[in-house]
Amino acid sequence: MIAFPQSDLRWAIHSAAALLSFSAAGSPPQRLRRLCISASAGDGRTTPKPSVCTADELHYVPLPNNEWNLALWRYLPSSQRSRRNHPLFLLSGVGTNAIGYDLAPGSSFARHMSGQGFDTWILEVRGAGLSAKNSLKDPRQGKFEGISEEQLSSTDEGLRDAAQVSSITSQLRDFCNRLGEIINESQQPITQFTGLQNRFSITLGDFWKQLHLIGKYNWDFDHYLEEDVPIAMDYIRNQSKPKDGKLLAIGHSMGGILLYAMLSQDGYRGKNTELASVITLGSSLDYTTSRSSMKMLIPFVDPAKAVNLPVVPVRALLAAIYPLASYPPYLLSWLNPRISAQNMMHPELFERLVLKNFCTIPAKLLSQLSTAFGKGGLRNRSGTFFYKDHLHKTNVPVLALAGDKDLICPPEAVYETVKLIPENLATYKVFGEPRGPHYAHYDLVGGRMAYYQVYPRIIEFLSRHDIC
Repeated sequence: MIAFPQSDLRWAIHSAAALLSFSAAGSPPQRLRRLCISASAGDGRTTPKPSVCTADELHYVPLPNNEWNLALWRYLPSSQRSRRNHPLFLLSGVGTNAIGYDLAPGSSFARHMSGQGFDTWILEVRGAGLSAKNSLKDPRQGKFEGISEEQLSSTDEGLRDAAQVSSITSQLRDFCNRLGEIINESQQPITQFTGLQNRFSITLGDFWKQLHLIGKYNWDFDHYLEEDVPIAMDYIRNQSKPKDGKLLAIGHSMGGILLYAMLSQDGYRGKNTELASVITLGSSLDYTTSRSSMKMLIPFVDPAKAVNLPVVPVRALLAAIYPLASYPPYLLSWLNPRISAQNMMHPELFERLVLKNFCTIPAKLLSQLSTAFGKGGLRNRSGTFFYKDHLHKTNVPVLALAGDKDLICPPEAVYETVKLIPENLATYKVFGEPRGPHYAHYDLVGGRMAYYQVYPRIIEFLSRHDIC
């Protein structure tokens, strides 16, 4: 038995820091087991899928002049329904992968949409999910090396420099210490909890596998907007071949922010959009008027800057501290309602979402997203372009959905952005009733009532604008 008279999150973070310090004295794991997979070529050939990918096809798209290959999960339209005119493009939230849209066979937004006749694609941006770093000079040669189940790829060299190991673990330890110092203390102690140190060790052991890539996690929101998303859209267009060259798009959280930013950028440039319609789920370009708990990002940004750490290991931290949400005195009860409202997700599905859906996040990405809490809302990396300023120039129909109990992107934050879109093109809807059911941030995608209440509204909107 172990007694920890510390506050909840602070204790967990300081424990992680201590274990990082302990790990630094040892050696990193041996080279990861390799899995050779074929990169998709222009002829539409796809990769052999690792078991974690539950889509019908897994495609890889190389980023030009970049080492990353973006993963695209494809769900073919059901043969029992008429095929829709436009492919459906799904974008996930910050630091998440495709699993959020395909959590389980009976809880899969992506599979449901393909069942409605949509050729459905989920993009995993660089650094997320099965997106992988290319080990060949020319990705079109057909193969690259990556790991199958553990989200990130490896290189032939691995991590050999002991000084680099020591430096990174020192930065991670300092980051955890600084972050712990700014977390509010809880008055309730953890009196008994066994096996948690072992869980931290396992989690950090997985994190070791990523250390050789940490220095290359140097991208921000604009990289996604200007590189990842356009490349993926071009690839989908070439594969699905819509007559008018347009896509239907849905974005959850940061995915919706990307779509708003794209509409604003196109409006500013006077560019004809390549989207037939857009749906955002819990997204906004400006959080200044709301009490969004997305402000939790800011404490992560400042400590990372202070210790010059290029990433925030969200997946490792969540996986390590998650057990505290399930054991008395339930010190991490703050975690659950920020993801899903009470009784909206089966506990096993919730656990899978928390442990499998999150990834390591570049500090530069969090830093740029944190500008959404400043005057004028989200800005480009140079601070010269405010994305909401040109949203009124769009000619794309937009459906903006909010959850009544969304603590990350509250309804008032969603409205703050959608009100800028021309009235004849904008539709705003808040899901949730005074007596329930209620919708938190993820429930719009995978809550138990979404199938009955949210999905029909989405399908109706998409169908109305699925005209070539």
